[in-house]
Amino acid sequence: MKKLMQTMLVLFGFILLLAGCTTGNQPKPAGVVTIPVTYELRENNRAFAKKTIQVPKNKAVVLTGLQKGWSVKAANGFITSIAGKSQNTAKKIYWLYTVNGKMASKGASQQKVQAKDKVVFNLAPTK
Repeated sequence: MKKLMQTMLVLFGFILLLAGCTTGNQPKPAGVVTIPVTYELRENNRAFAKKTIQVPKNKAVVLTGLQKGWSVKAANGFITSIAGKSQNTAKKIYWLYTVNGKMASKGASQQKVQAKDKVVFNLAPTK
């Protein structure tokens, strides 16, 4: 009985030792290529957040990276809230965005992005 307990104790210690040696980093699945896209969030043209996000090249649209970086809510194809900051339709305050300084011509789920693009979302009143 004593020998069994010693063996179990040694085995348990060995398992703990092996578990402590893992890095926890999982390799990317083979074939997944990502591109860096920089996102900046502004409120009334004042920046409050900025991240460079690795977006899967096969899903390289504005919304994919935005959702990777922040909590996002959308309705009827429009972004209504990012990082807890919501639009206010009564005051005509909306989320609008640019890609490389140009106003987007498509919705965030359709607007494609390229490597090193800069996407800026601004929550501000419209005219």
